[in-house]
Amino acid sequence: MNRLRVAVIGAGRLGGFHAQKLAAMEDVELVAVADPAETARRRVAQQCHTRAVADHRELYGQVDGVVIAAPTKFHHRLGLAFLHRGIHVLMEKPLATTAIEARELVEAARHREVVLQVGHVERFNPALALAATHVHDPKYIEATRASGFTFRGTDVGVVLDLMIHDIDLVLSMVRSPVRRVDALGLSVMGGHEDTANARIEFESGCVATLGASRVSPWPVRQMNIWSRRGFAHVDFGARTATLIHPSEKLLRRQLDVDSLPVEEVEHLKEHLFDEHLFREDHEADAVDALNLELRDFVSAIGTPHAPRVGGVAGWEAIAVAEQILDRINHHAWDNAPQGPVGPRVTPPLPVVPAPHFTGAPKKAGRRLREAG
Repeated sequence: MNRLRVAVIGAGRLGGFHAQKLAAMEDVELVAVADPAETARRRVAQQCHTRAVADHRELYGQVDGVVIAAPTKFHHRLGLAFLHRGIHVLMEKPLATTAIEARELVEAARHREVVLQVGHVERFNPALALAATHVHDPKYIEATRASGFTFRGTDVGVVLDLMIHDIDLVLSMVRSPVRRVDALGLSVMGGHEDTANARIEFESGCVATLGASRVSPWPVRQMNIWSRRGFAHVDFGARTATLIHPSEKLLRRQLDVDSLPVEEVEHLKEHLFDEHLFREDHEADAVDALNLELRDFVSAIGTPHAPRVGGVAGWEAIAVAEQILDRINHHAWDNAPQGPVGPRVTPPLPVVPAPHFTGAPKKAGRRLREAG
């Protein structure tokens, strides 16, 4: 059996996970782990019993596919380097930093007829599958995704770091052009937004509100979905789904709660979820979603099978994320002409003298004055 030759580009935390899972696949040869940081690449390579290379260009002609788990700002350049040479690419999310870059990656993959897959791993979460048949033609979606500050992925803000997952999920369900986007965000730890809220309106009439934070003390990965036929609550972390089915009487608007007699109102208070809003609670078995994603990539290479999250889906998610970031960067606070604009609500602090100036000996101070 000819094993598929794959390398991992990027030896950070996520790159290490990819390398470990690829190394365990019988039909895959993990050719190498590439990273300019010597300590990181050697550590992952030793764990996975493969080569460590400093320069990804050493792998040209030696691999059939690569998993790119480098910082987002390098996705475009690295992706094009491999795609132009006919090498299949699984790009960790997000696909790129801009829609223009994402489009160029998609076009390069199409031109060379190679696989371009995007690592939106939440698509492989079994909790989503539990709700999928219940949420056709959604009308309102509410998603919350939060984590603590990991000090990783700081080259982008929370929109491209965390919210991009829910953008992709919403687009996969709604299947309608975006009509309008409103958003705001706040910077807490650095130059990028660390918490954000977005409202997306679609031509179909569906509305989605997305909240994301990477400075939260509570981890949350949840989504609520309303459709014509019912409601679904999905907890991606717990792998659970709660489904609510309205009775036919409710669907036909035949229950007039304002005209019910008192005794029937009291009855419904006790039995609403037995008689009219039927509840189902489901819990999915634990799965290795990252492994499923990698298996999907391997299966798509050399077969008619298209990956579950192809390059076009990654591009569409970036295009919406770009609109959200534009609204965040132009959001005016305080409704004042000179007020703050963008994710930084407070103005920058004034320059503070360094400690060695305030504590400098008097002689040194005189020399500084004389020199000035």
